Amino acid sequence: MALQEKYRALIDAANAAGVANLSVREQDGILYIDGDAPNGTIKDQLWDIYNQIDLNYSSGDLVLNVNARAEVGSQVRVITQETNLNIRKGPGTDQPIIGKAAKGEILTLISQPNELWSSVRTKDGVEGYAYSQYLEPVS
Repeated sequence: MALQEKYRALIDAANAAGVANLSVREQDGILYIDGDAPNGTIKDQLWDIYNQIDLNYSSGDLVLNVNARAEVGSQVRVITQETNLNIRKGPGTDQPIIGKAAKGEILTLISQPNELWSSVRTKDGVEGYAYSQYLEPVS
């Protein structure tokens, strides 16, 4: 409970900003804050609050796992490690590959039918599904 008090400003800011699926739990001396921020700006603001409470994030008593949700119609960047991202006909690895997007390439988000897959459009107009884990909102 003491950690929740220490990070009260961060928890309150996450609630006020509309972080979806917000989960706050304490386990083995570490506070875990999970959720989905409406956009990258909110996520950055939460990290700024965290840094104000724990300068340089040095205490090691918080895991902040808040993901930024991209808005439909917004731009997303491919964040694969080294390989191209497969663009598939449908949401699933069993679907045929209809295109590829290079690391760092900017795509347009069409929709997010579920947490795993995003419907995207490449700069060349190819529309298909990409694994959401390898996409981040462009701020």
